[in-house]
Amino acid sequence: MKTQNEKLLIVVAGCIIGIIGSLLVYFGNPANMGFCIACFIRDTAGALGVHRAAPVQYIRPEIIGLVLGSFLMALFSKEFSTKGGSSPATRFVLGFFVMIGCLMFLGCPFRMILRLAGGDLNALIGMAGFVCGILVGIFFLNKGYSLKRTYRQPVSDGLVLPIIQVILFALLCAAPAFIFFSEEGAGPGAKHAAIGLSLVAGLIVGALAQRTRLCMVGGFRDLVLFKEPKLILGFLAIFVSALVMNLILNSATDGVYFTLGMAGQPVAHTDGLWNFLGLFLAGFGCVLLGGCPLRQLILSGEGNSDSVLTVLGLFVGAAFAHNFGLAASAEGPTPNGKIAVIIGIVVVAFIGCINTFMKKEK
Repeated sequence: MKTQNEKLLIVVAGCIIGIIGSLLVYFGNPANMGFCIACFIRDTAGALGVHRAAPVQYIRPEIIGLVLGSFLMALFSKEFSTKGGSSPATRFVLGFFVMIGCLMFLGCPFRMILRLAGGDLNALIGMAGFVCGILVGIFFLNKGYSLKRTYRQPVSDGLVLPIIQVILFALLCAAPAFIFFSEEGAGPGAKHAAIGLSLVAGLIVGALAQRTRLCMVGGFRDLVLFKEPKLILGFLAIFVSALVMNLILNSATDGVYFTLGMAGQPVAHTDGLWNFLGLFLAGFGCVLLGGCPLRQLILSGEGNSDSVLTVLGLFVGAAFAHNFGLAASAEGPTPNGKIAVIIGIVVVAFIGCINTFMKKEK
C-alpha cells in the first residue's frame, strides 16, 4: 500500500511539474525551456560575468526556487542533514563534464523531456544517448563502482548554497550595474517569465522533487537494476502533462508550443551524432554522481555539500563552455565542443575505472 501511495504521489507531482514547465513558456521563458537546469545555471553564470556570452545572461529565479524549495521541504520533513566528504574533487570534475555534455545537446535531461513534449524529435536521439550512457554507468555500478562514504558536517556547510540563492535573488531584484542581463531580443537569456512567477514555480518544483526524490537518472537506474519503475513514472507524468498542456496552449493561442519535427526547433540543432554523444556523456557522468543535475540541486538544498561541489562543477563547466566555444548552438556543435565531449567521455570512463577496478585490486 505504501508503494502504491508513493507511485501516486510521484505521478501527481510529475503532472504538476509538467504543467508548470509549459506555463513558464507561456509566460515568457524560451520555447521548450520551462525548466532546464543546465541552461539556467549557464544563464546565471553569465549574469555574474563568469562568461560574457551576451545572449545567455540572466539570474534564473527557477534555480533559486529549486534550491530553496528543497531546503524548506527538507526542514519541514526533518530531512535536512549536513553531510559530505565523498570524493568532492571527483564530483566537481564529473559535474563539469556533465555540463559540457548537456550544452552539446542544448539541454539537461529535464529539458530533454520538455523538448519531447514540444514535438522536438531531436530529443529522441538525445534520449537514446542518455539511456546508453546510463547503461554504461550501470555496468560500473555492477562491477563495484563507488566513491568514498559521506560524513556528518557542520550545519553551516549545509546552509551555504541556500544563503547564496538568497543573495542571488537580491541581486536579481536590485539589478546593480555589475550584474549582466541579456538585452531584449538578444537570445534565450532575454526571455523569461516574471521574477515572482518564476520563483514560485521553482519553489513548488523544488519542494515536490525533494519530497518524491525525483531523478531522471535514478529512474532509469532503478528500472534496470531493481525493476522498480517508481521514479521513471514521475518523468513519464511530466512528459504527458507537458504535452497535453502544450497542445491546449497551441489550440487556444495559435502559438508554437508544439511543433512536431526536427528542423527549426527552438534552441536546438539537428546533428544527431552529437545530440547522442552529448547526452551519452551526461547520462554516464550522472550515474557516477548518483543523480541528474536536478537531483544535485535538490540534494544541495537538503544539506549535501558534495552535491554543492557538483553544482559548482556544473557552474564552472557552463562558464568554460561559453568562454572557449564548446557549447553548441542552433547552427550545430563547434569543433572545440566535439573535442571536449570526447575528452569528457574518456575522463568519465577513467574515473569509473579507477573507482571500480583499482579499488578491487587494492
